[in-house]
Amino acid sequence: MQWCDRRSIVTKKISLLAMLLSLSMVFSYFEARFPIITWIPGAKLGLANIVVMVALYEIGTKEAWCLSVLRVILTGFLFGNFVAVLFSLAGAFLSLGGMSVLKRYTKISMMYVSISGGILHNLGQIIVASNVLENQKIWYYFPMLFFSGIIAGTMIGFLGYSICKKIKKINRM
Repeated sequence: MQWCDRRSIVTKKISLLAMLLSLSMVFSYFEARFPIITWIPGAKLGLANIVVMVALYEIGTKEAWCLSVLRVILTGFLFGNFVAVLFSLAGAFLSLGGMSVLKRYTKISMMYVSISGGILHNLGQIIVASNVLENQKIWYYFPMLFFSGIIAGTMIGFLGYSICKKIKKINRM
C-alpha cells in the first residue's frame, strides 16, 4: 500500500469519526432539551450511545473510546458543567469498558452487551454520586437505576443492532 493510500484511509476514518461525534452530540443535545419523562428521576435513554455502539461494532474499540470520551467532554461543557462531565465520564468509562470486554471475549449478542452497558453506566454514576455527596444512602436508588439501565440498554441495543444490520447490507452492495 502506498503512502497516499494510507493517508486517504486515515482521512476517511477521521472524517467518519467527526461525523459520528457530531451526530452523538446532536443526540445528547436533543435529549438534554427534551427529556423523556419517566417515573425514575434522572433516567435517560442515552440516545448518543447508539452512535457509540455502532462505532464499537463497525469501526473499532479504540475509535469508540475516542468518540465516547470526546462526546462526554464536549457536551458536558457545552450543555452542562464540570460535575456533569465527572458523572458522565464515570458512566462512560465503566459502561464502554464492560461492553468492550464483553464484545471481545464473549459471544453474547449486541443487545445483551448494550444492556450490560446501560447497567454499568448507572453503576458508574452511583459510585461517583456516593463519593461526591459522601453519602452511601444513594445506593438505595441503584435498584431503580438498574431497571432503567435494562430498559435503556434494550432500546439502544435494538436500535444499534438495526443500524449495524443496515450498514452490513449496504456494504455488501
